[in-house]
Amino acid sequence: MGVTVVGSVNLDLVIAVARLPGPGESLTATGLARLPGGKGANQALAARRLGLSVRLIAAVGTDPEADTALELLRREGVQLDRLRQVTEPTGLALIAVDTVGETTIIVVPGANAALRVDADDVAGADAVLTVLEVPEQAVIAAARHAPGLFVLNASPARPVPPEVLARADLVVTNRAEYAALPGLHAARALAVTDGPRGAVLLRDGQQVATAAPPQVNAVDGTAAGDAFIGAAVAGLLRGLPDVSWLTRACAAGALAATHPGAQPSLPTAAEIDEVLAR
Repeated sequence: MGVTVVGSVNLDLVIAVARLPGPGESLTATGLARLPGGKGANQALAARRLGLSVRLIAAVGTDPEADTALELLRREGVQLDRLRQVTEPTGLALIAVDTVGETTIIVVPGANAALRVDADDVAGADAVLTVLEVPEQAVIAAARHAPGLFVLNASPARPVPPEVLARADLVVTNRAEYAALPGLHAARALAVTDGPRGAVLLRDGQQVATAAPPQVNAVDGTAAGDAFIGAAVAGLLRGLPDVSWLTRACAAGALAATHPGAQPSLPTAAEIDEVLAR
């Protein structure tokens, strides 16, 4: 089964702090790491680690940061044959992580803002997954040309074009984004995540399933949502019942929060099976 992800690639600058700063406050960091990230790249790798064939449609610069940002994708077999190289620098994300795994994230789009998508990019895909970290026209094109399952991660929060919402077989968002985007209630299927409290699935506005994550020791929630989405797409493609794929997606998100960094933390199917068997 093949998934095409239309999304972003970033180099994450992850700053460890004792606590997140308040407005106007300066803090001294306890650590700094440069790690591959970006919602599109994270979700592509999340799906790949769950055994799916994955192609990423994205844009990066010609700078050295692009090599670091793409390193794990190349190593683990995500198809990058339709990757765009543009004059803008590779996107960056500035991520502060405190001692209990809470984060603040500021994204510098860079090359991601130059992404363009056409019908050939998504032709033949069993599922197309896109995010709001790329230009609106790229999101619209992904929705318009998706030949099969179409999944939207409505993050970061911004208005979703009506035609995209109407086309989506599933929209995934977290509680804060859902509150900021009241129009999402019109989605045919909507999964709303809420960290350690789990997730709820609504179909045509009616709650049809809930799931709670396993108890874990969270250290960094950066890619928890991306892991959730990768597992959700894998479950939908494999025809799992709503409660089953939602439960696996919650477990994937919880496992991702147990390791620092975005892509290094994304779990495999065997790890999800193991934590659910406890």
